[in-house]
Amino acid sequence: MKLLISEVLQKVSNAKTKAEKVKLLRQYNTTALRSLLIANFDESIISMLPPGEVPYEANDAPAGTEHTKLEHEYRKLYLFFKGGSNSLQQSKRESLFIQMLEGLHKDEANILTLIKDKKLGKRYKITKACVETAFPQIKWGGRS
Repeated sequence: MKLLISEVLQKVSNAKTKAEKVKLLRQYNTTALRSLLIANFDESIISMLPPGEVPYEANDAPAGTEHTKLEHEYRKLYLFFKGGSNSLQQSKRESLFIQMLEGLHKDEANILTLIKDKKLGKRYKITKACVETAFPQIKWGGRS
């Protein structure tokens, strides 16, 4: 069975060395994983959501039974970052974010709330340098 992105990040976080972390990132490499890491570590990507806690009901369905997965939902991330959908009303943007969080497994929803504030590294032991080593093809902030 395919791991949830939260499970992949936990595995990477638990790895003891940078080399192990890089190997795991490459092993579980998906467009969704890279997109989420870019959203977190690229300083040129600015969240359009208020910082801090998000008022939503955590989905406590057991892992594997939840309605949606970050693997699919990541395609809507542009709605929440500057330049993605500037015409979207702020109240609509916030309600769409809450809907997305409520549809995800609580661990994956937590990842999105961390990424919104660029705080993934506070929960998972993953650094930008590690991501750059694993995925040298990523272009950061418009530079290579």
